[in-house]
Amino acid sequence: MEGDCLSCMKYLMFVFNFFIFLGGACLLGIGIWVMVDPTGFREIVAANPLLITGAYILLAMGGLLFLLGFLGCCGAVRGDKCLLLLFFLFILIIFLAELSAAILAFIFRENLTREFFTKELTKHYQGHNDTDVFSATWNSVMITFGCCGVNGPEDFKFASVFRLLTLDSDEVPEACCRREPQSRDGVLLSREECLLGRDLFLNKQGCYTVILNAFETYVYLAGALAIGVLAIELFAMVFAMCLFRGIQ
Repeated sequence: MEGDCLSCMKYLMFVFNFFIFLGGACLLGIGIWVMVDPTGFREIVAANPLLITGAYILLAMGGLLFLLGFLGCCGAVRGDKCLLLLFFLFILIIFLAELSAAILAFIFRENLTREFFTKELTKHYQGHNDTDVFSATWNSVMITFGCCGVNGPEDFKFASVFRLLTLDSDEVPEACCRREPQSRDGVLLSREECLLGRDLFLNKQGCYTVILNAFETYVYLAGALAIGVLAIELFAMVFAMCLFRGIQ
C-alpha cells in the first residue's frame, strides 16, 4: 500500500512539474515578446526603469521555471532526495520572489495610468522623427491602431517639443491621419486637411482606450496564468516534501 502511495506521489510530482515546465515556457515567451515586440511596447515605457526591470524579471523567472520544471521531473522519476530537496528550495525562493513582484506590481500600478502616458507623450514626443525611438514608437502605435495621442488629438496642443519643432503650423502629427487601409502602407485621405485638424481626415480616438480594449482579454489571461503558476508551484512544493519524506 505504501509503495502504491509513493508511486502515485511520484506520478503527481511529475505532472505538476510538467505544468511548471510549461508555465515557465509561457512566461519566457511573454518576456521575449515584450523585449522584441515590433509595436514598441518596450520603448513606450522605456522612460520608467521599473517597468523595464519587470520585463527582465519576467524573462528570468520564465527561464528559471523552465529549468526547474525539468529538474523536478527528473527528481520525481529518479526518486533522488538531493534533487528533490534542491528543487524544493529553488521553488520556494521563486515562489516568494513572484509573490513579491505581484505585490510591487499592484503598488506601482499607477505607472500605467492614462496620466502617466499623457505626461510622457507631451514631454518627449517629437513628431515625424524616425531617429527618436520614443517618437517613432508612438507613430507606429498610432498608425497600427488607428488612434491619436493618449486621450485624443487635443494632447498635441500641450506637447511642447512637438509644437516647437512644427512651429505651431500642424495641429496633429501625420501619424494621426486616417489612411485607407489603416496601415503604414495605407494612403492618406488628405494630409493637408488632417494636419490642420479637420475631423473627417484624422483619427479622433485616443490610443489609451483603443489599446486597453484590445489587450483587456490578454491582461486577464496573463493574470490567470500567473495565479495558476503560483498555485502549481505551491502544490509542487507540497508533493516534493511528501515524496522526500517517503523515499528511504
